[in-house]
Amino acid sequence: MFTHLLKPLLLSLLLTTGALVTLSAPASAAEAPVYTGLFSKVAVSGYDTVAYFTQHQAVKGDRKFTTIYQGVEWRFASAENLALFIANPEHYAPQYGGYCAWAVSQNSTASADPQRWKIVNDKLYLNYDEDVQKKWEANTPALIKAADQHWPKVLEK
Repeated sequence: MFTHLLKPLLLSLLLTTGALVTLSAPASAAEAPVYTGLFSKVAVSGYDTVAYFTQHQAVKGDRKFTTIYQGVEWRFASAENLALFIANPEHYAPQYGGYCAWAVSQNSTASADPQRWKIVNDKLYLNYDEDVQKKWEANTPALIKAADQHWPKVLEK
């Protein structure tokens, strides 16, 4: 009986709701303190950050060995590595929240490839890709100094 009015009413409701959502969205959102990717809540793409220190290689973590730290999930290859991380997460978590260290040195953020890493002064640094890793390794001390100056303010951009 009133079906001819239903369609315009629904359209009006959707448009009004959409406008409210758009108006309430922040003008710019800050980056999360730990990089997880757009549709993930897992740090370091699920790699075991302790393994970089103990096995000196990138090792994929297992869903059986997880913890939540800084609001995201961290995975580990063993119960031992999980226990080490829980005991001292600041030591084992990558610098700059797992964002590309070279990008942070340039006052920006970028994703990082868990296969592109280096431990310097007992701290883990991740980088975007092989080319960026080469740039990082060519001048690591200066780039760490620059990145340290930008972190964590770079997240606010």
